[in-house]
Amino acid sequence: MNALTRISRDHWILIGATIIFALVSQFVSPFQLNILTTMLYWAYLGTAWNIMGGYAGQFSFGHAAFFGIGAYTSTVMYIDFGISPWIGMVAGMVLAALFGAFTGWLTFRFGVKGHFFALATFAFAEMLRLIAQDSDFVNASIGLQFPIIGGDSWALMFFEETAINYYYLILGMLVVCTLVSIWIYQNKIGFYLQAIREDEDAAAALGVDALNYKIIAVAISAALTAAGGTFFAQRFGFIDPMLVFGVAVSIDILLRPIFGGSGTVWGPLVGALLLTPLEVFTRALKDSPPAFLSFIEGRSGTDVMLFGIIVIVVVIFMPDGVVGTATNWLDRLRNRETPPSPNTPQEASA
Repeated sequence: MNALTRISRDHWILIGATIIFALVSQFVSPFQLNILTTMLYWAYLGTAWNIMGGYAGQFSFGHAAFFGIGAYTSTVMYIDFGISPWIGMVAGMVLAALFGAFTGWLTFRFGVKGHFFALATFAFAEMLRLIAQDSDFVNASIGLQFPIIGGDSWALMFFEETAINYYYLILGMLVVCTLVSIWIYQNKIGFYLQAIREDEDAAAALGVDALNYKIIAVAISAALTAAGGTFFAQRFGFIDPMLVFGVAVSIDILLRPIFGGSGTVWGPLVGALLLTPLEVFTRALKDSPPAFLSFIEGRSGTDVMLFGIIVIVVVIFMPDGVVGTATNWLDRLRNRETPPSPNTPQEASA
C-alpha cells in the first residue's frame, strides 16, 4: 500500500494511458493504426524536445540535427557494417548527446540566448544537412535504402508484414521517454531547469550552475531525439539529408509541445493527439471538401494553410498551450470555490 501511495499522479496517468493505447490498437483498421503510430511518434519527439525547449526554456529550432544523427548512425552501421539497428540506436544517441553538449557549450558559453540561440540551432542542423548532402560516405543527396529482408525481425527492428509491431515499439519508446521526463520534472534537475527558464540570472545568484544544467538538458533531449531518428529510418526504410535534417523536421517536432503546452509533462502528448488527426482532417478536406468549399478541392497547399490557420488561432488564444491553459482555468476555478478564511488579516486588525 505504501508503495502505491508513493506513485505520483503523473505515473498513474502514464500507466492508464499506456493500457488504453495498448488496447485501442486491437480494434482499429490498418489506416487508423498508421495514424495512431504517427501520433505516438510525434508525442515521443515532442516529449524529447520539451526537456530542452520546455523545462529549460532553451528554444531549439534545429532538433533535426539530433534526429538526423540518430537516423544516419543506425542506418550506416547496419548497411556498411552489419551492426544491429538496436546497437546503432544507442550509438546514435551517444553521438547526438555529444554533439548536443558541444553545441550547447559553444552557444551558452558565449551568452547566446533567446532568438539568437534558436537561429544557432537551426544553423547547426543546416550545416549537418549540407555535409550529408555532399558526403559520399552516406551516399550524398541520393540517400540510403534499408535492404529488404523479406519478413519481420525484432533483431533488425524492421517489420515488412506486421505493422502493429512499429506501434508497440514507439509506444514503448514513448513510455520510457515520458518516464525520463517525469523524473526530471519531479526532481532537483527539473526545479533547476525551470528556475533557469524563468530567470537565469536569479537562478545563478542562488547557486544554480546554469551552464552545466542547460548542457545536460540539451544532451538528454538530443539523445532521445536521436532514438526517434532511428525509429523513423527503420519504419520507412529510406532516409536522405532533406528528409531527416530538413527544417520541416524541426518544425514538426516543436509544434506538438508548443500546441499542447511546453514545459508541462503532458503537453507534447496532448499536442500530438490533437494535431495528428487535424493534419489528416485538413488533408481529407482538401481532397473531398463539402459543396460550399468546392473551390479548394485539389489545390496544393490548401490543407497546410488550413492547418496553419487553426494552429495560429489556438496559439493566440491559448499562449500556454492546451494543457497550460486548462491548468490555469482549473486553478482559477479552485480559487473561486475556496471559501475565504474566517479570520483574515483585515478582520484581525479591525
